[in-house]
Amino acid sequence: MNQEIPEYKLQFKVQLSATRRGARLARLLATEQLRAWGVPFESPAHVIAELAANAATHGRVPGRDFRLAVLSDADTLRIEVTDARGDRLPALQASGLRESGRGLVLVEALADRWGACRGPFPCKTVWAEFDLPMWGRWDRV
Repeated sequence: MNQEIPEYKLQFKVQLSATRRGARLARLLATEQLRAWGVPFESPAHVIAELAANAATHGRVPGRDFRLAVLSDADTLRIEVTDARGDRLPALQASGLRESGRGLVLVEALADRWGACRGPFPCKTVWAEFDLPMWGRWDRV
């Protein structure tokens, strides 16, 4: 079964160290790119910060980086964070049960869709998508 992969006209991809500094840099770079594209960036910036922090904290393997991809077409903004821990897929935690894991509640609240998939081995990718509202669409795409 062939699954069609959408073609995103706007793409920003960067590989960063799996550290707190790398996670902060992911948010800063992506926010500036979204601003340059003229795409609403406040909610996506929070999601990028959470997914990058998770990659640096829970997806970290010594000596391995994580990758951030920000992709957009006229209808959708997609954020992908790929880290080196394919054996640890994220799960939504009920609030108040644990110290960690609550950040995905924020992702769930802000993004229109999100999920995770294994691969390419030994990695995993956590993604989130935002539907761009009519006022946020632009004609150059």
